[in-house]
Amino acid sequence: MKKVILIFCVLSLLIFIRPVLGLSADASPDSITDTTVVTTQVDKAPQKDVGVFEGGFEGIKKFYSYTGFANTTSGNLIMIIIGIGFIYLGIKFDYEPLLLIPIGTGVILGNIPFVAGNQTGIYETGSVLNYLYFGVVKGIYPPLIFLGIGAMTDFSSLIANPKLMLLGAAAQIGVFATFMGALYLGFSLPEAGAIGIIGGADGPTAIFLSSKLANGVNILADGTTVKNLIGPIAIAAYSYMALVPVIQPPLMRLLISKEDRKIKMKPPRAVTQKEKMIFPVVALLLTLFISPSALPLLGMLFFGNLLKESGRTERLADTARTKLIDIVTILLGVTVGASTQADIFITKDSLLIFGLGAISFVIATCGGLLFARFMNRFLKGDNKINPLIGAAGVSAVPDSARVVHHEGLKSDPSNYLLMHAMAPNVAGVIGSAIAAGIILSFLG
Repeated sequence: MKKVILIFCVLSLLIFIRPVLGLSADASPDSITDTTVVTTQVDKAPQKDVGVFEGGFEGIKKFYSYTGFANTTSGNLIMIIIGIGFIYLGIKFDYEPLLLIPIGTGVILGNIPFVAGNQTGIYETGSVLNYLYFGVVKGIYPPLIFLGIGAMTDFSSLIANPKLMLLGAAAQIGVFATFMGALYLGFSLPEAGAIGIIGGADGPTAIFLSSKLANGVNILADGTTVKNLIGPIAIAAYSYMALVPVIQPPLMRLLISKEDRKIKMKPPRAVTQKEKMIFPVVALLLTLFISPSALPLLGMLFFGNLLKESGRTERLADTARTKLIDIVTILLGVTVGASTQADIFITKDSLLIFGLGAISFVIATCGGLLFARFMNRFLKGDNKINPLIGAAGVSAVPDSARVVHHEGLKSDPSNYLLMHAMAPNVAGVIGSAIAAGIILSFLG
């Protein structure tokens, strides 16, 4: 702790030394250069050379003006602290470390103060980060993530008990509730549509839809340009995905009685390999005929699953679920994090998006839980379902299913709900992609 305090003091000293060097908070190398030129011209009149000390001091001032200490703002420091917080949560509490650590690092990279025009920032054309960010802006990374998810997902529990797909659909109420809330707060239709998908608790889908609707490029009917909300939406979606173990258990205990939490579900029937191979083809056709705009996401999801279940393309499936998804996750996390430059991220809109995201996640979880209780009114005997699995209808795979399982074990140590919870969990992934496709078809 002493070392951290020492480092903080040194950095603070370097930042606040600006007045001593005669630099304002918004000083830039260009202004320093201009001042130097004027001084040289004035001194040249009497034909007097600048002294070694004065020249050295001007050199130090110019060097300092290029450093981050001279160009930092309070917003940069706030965002760097947030980035460190993400890394801390990922390491200390194991909250989605594969996502939070790259995103946290990206937040730090995106808020290192730099001199504009040197092709450094993520929004500067020609910079390395800008080229990597192209995959986010054009919606390239999310379908590749879905390819990997499909290659690692077993749909057996959903095939064995198709009625649990309704729980995944019920949880999507969070999407449309957030959409209405965003409209009420003054966001335009496309912006509200992009914000609404946070309710699905699906990071790649949120990035895909925001890249199409709230990208800072599209022109509205009144001639104004939509806001660039990709960074806030993506960070909100991934943040609440990581906080599933914190948000969902209290809601489960609040809405589901102790007796219902102890309900034991009968083991799912065995699913044949032929059923597993047929499912991605049938599901692909059904979902995309309902929502053709979701083709990039659902097409890659079911293609990845077909690679896994066909039994003939194991090498391709292994690449999709390991190396490919790991590479894309790194690029996606770092670039999304780096897009949160303080001057763009720290705004009223970002705060509203985070607030809406929290509310939407709660609504989505409650929607799944309450619909599971409603379904039990029509189910008898051992066909009843444990209402806890309704919380897995949000598409935070597989964390929400694990949370459901752990909560079930607390009520009854012999009650294993993981496989049952995976059915609404993967249904939530499909449901959020369909919802995104429907929104895109109307607002895109």
